[in-house]
Amino acid sequence: MIDNIDLSLVDWSRAQFALTAVYHWLFVPLTLGLSFILAIMETIYVKTGKEEWRRITRFWMTLFGINFAIGVATGIILEFEFGTNWSNYSWFVGDIFGTPLAIEGILAFFLESTFVAVMFFGWNKVNKKFHLVSTWLVAIGANLSALWILVANAWMQHPVGMIFNPDTARNEMVNFWAVLFNQVAVDKFLHTISSSFLLASMFVLGISAWYLIRKREEQMAKRSILIAGVFGLLSSLMVAYTGDESARTVSKVQPVKFASMEALYEGKNNAGLIAFGILKDTDKKIGGKKVREFAFKIQIPGLLSVLTGGDNDSYVQGLKDHISGNEKLGIISTPEKMQRGKYARDVLTSYKRARLINDTAQIGAIKNVFKDKDFQNKYFRYFGYASIDKPEDVIPNVTVSFYSFHLMVVLGFLFIMIFSIALYLLFKGTISDNKWFLWIALLSIPLPYVASELGWLLTEIGRQPWIIQDMMTVSKAVSQISTGSVITTFILFAVLFTGLLISEVSIMLKQIKTGPKH
Repeated sequence: MIDNIDLSLVDWSRAQFALTAVYHWLFVPLTLGLSFILAIMETIYVKTGKEEWRRITRFWMTLFGINFAIGVATGIILEFEFGTNWSNYSWFVGDIFGTPLAIEGILAFFLESTFVAVMFFGWNKVNKKFHLVSTWLVAIGANLSALWILVANAWMQHPVGMIFNPDTARNEMVNFWAVLFNQVAVDKFLHTISSSFLLASMFVLGISAWYLIRKREEQMAKRSILIAGVFGLLSSLMVAYTGDESARTVSKVQPVKFASMEALYEGKNNAGLIAFGILKDTDKKIGGKKVREFAFKIQIPGLLSVLTGGDNDSYVQGLKDHISGNEKLGIISTPEKMQRGKYARDVLTSYKRARLINDTAQIGAIKNVFKDKDFQNKYFRYFGYASIDKPEDVIPNVTVSFYSFHLMVVLGFLFIMIFSIALYLLFKGTISDNKWFLWIALLSIPLPYVASELGWLLTEIGRQPWIIQDMMTVSKAVSQISTGSVITTFILFAVLFTGLLISEVSIMLKQIKTGPKH
């Protein structure tokens, strides 16, 4: 562990990882969703034998290929940064975190990369059914890759299925299935892939709308809108459902994040759900942090209590409950958690000293302490609090958390409306005549990207200061490297990723203008 922390190194390391993650996630969702849209389109082609569906599939497959290649490049860099910039984190939990990433590389990515060549180059070289199977396997492989990466991230949000080994000062996995079926992982996977399906559907809908505006490829555009509209509507409804389930889980396992999402400082019964609100600064403080209050809000009375606890009498925990504690609810105050974390750290320090002088009696006694479940549950689970300087430091950025969450929710309902209108106009036979809607569909292409990035912003900002919830702070996880090297690579990555993004967009625009091959 690091004793003297260079805060500028921490900030630049966070900035570099955030930069890579943001750019990577610009490419990944389209890959996840468009792969299944391609599989559906090709299935229709194989079933009907109509060449028009083959032509449509190959057009969208070309756009998929452009996005897929660039997404892989940014993903590889992202995984390497765990070793270069976050080596202390990798040491502390590498036995757990590395397992799903290894499975992703060996199983899911191998499956995806093996059949992607057949999917792109096998149209006239293998029979229809084998090619169709290859397309489906690429879609399944891509989404399995997402599963294992999301399992790893979910464990950071809610660490389960492990035990700490004092000999190596590492957490070790003892229950793989607990890690895999961690409720946070289940919610995160379902919400992420359904939002990716939504994004890809909006991408197809918007580009198809452009063709209708230009009065080009109208048959292809309408058939693509049919697939994108149905797939997108179902996905958007799934996003709403999984988002609700995910919020319930967060309220249980990351209550501080949940309170920040709702800007809820004072816990209460019959808590209302904020449909819309604007925050303002106040003179009130929790420790050294300013309290944000609502300058304006639209609230649905009692709904937050109903959503989290099942009825409007349910108590929703506020930020002050976790700073000051709440004996009635059994919530331990942050200062108490800090004391427990320091005790766990002192026990580990004593063990290291005993090993250094080879005090076998002391070694055995302390080892038994670490094996004790009461010690694990009462003290070691708060190990990370030993690194907290002030209780209010466990409060994340409330402004970012609140606006990220609520803007994402608003966009989610907007997407349901857009897909519903698209299908209504399509079945009515008037979609080509409603230019206003076609322009809305076209201009809405960036919105799912915004919503998706907001989701990750909430996920990561909302759990600060933790890299592993309650067990390790971000500042303790960073590698001991020079700040200058991180700044240099940050600039290089920023230039590289921006260049890749510009290249992808320009190539896609050129391909879209060219249109499908006849």
